[in-house]
Amino acid sequence: MKAAYWGLATGLLGIFGLTSCDSTPRERQEIVRQEAAKLDTAARNAGHTLSRLGRQTATFDAANRARRAVPLDAKKQKIMDQQLLGSYADRIPTLTVTTISGAYGELLRSTRVRRTGWEARDWDYAQDTYRRLNAQLARIRLDLPARDEVRIRAWQAEFTTLRAQRTAKDLKAATKK
Repeated sequence: MKAAYWGLATGLLGIFGLTSCDSTPRERQEIVRQEAAKLDTAARNAGHTLSRLGRQTATFDAANRARRAVPLDAKKQKIMDQQLLGSYADRIPTLTVTTISGAYGELLRSTRVRRTGWEARDWDYAQDTYRRLNAQLARIRLDLPARDEVRIRAWQAEFTTLRAQRTAKDLKAATKK
């Protein structure tokens, strides 16, 4: 008896629920059509934006490749080494396990101070200094105490982060409307 009552109550509720809708199928169809048009417009705008960003990013990448294709000037590199490494500048190939940590520390201190005024080409010179310092580290790493290696790895991560931050800033500027 209870099951029949609940079945009848549910059926009546369903019938009354359907007859008390506020809109007709035609009205709902028009609302759906309007919303679909809004979605189409949003998708089209997103497509145009994505296409524009793709072109601007390709232009940015091409300019970076062209800049990096030009060899670094040895005199300017020597000046940058001196600015970034101080007394360690002339000794990169001869740095030892006792002195390489100081060279990385000097590199990071100088980079933090000077980076705000650097152009992309200055970063290329700094990157070359960093690359040569890393090459020397690779030669002596097996003799390096763990505490020094951890400190150097942290400085390497910071340098890479500073470089990536500048690249992101340049990319953002290149893709602004």
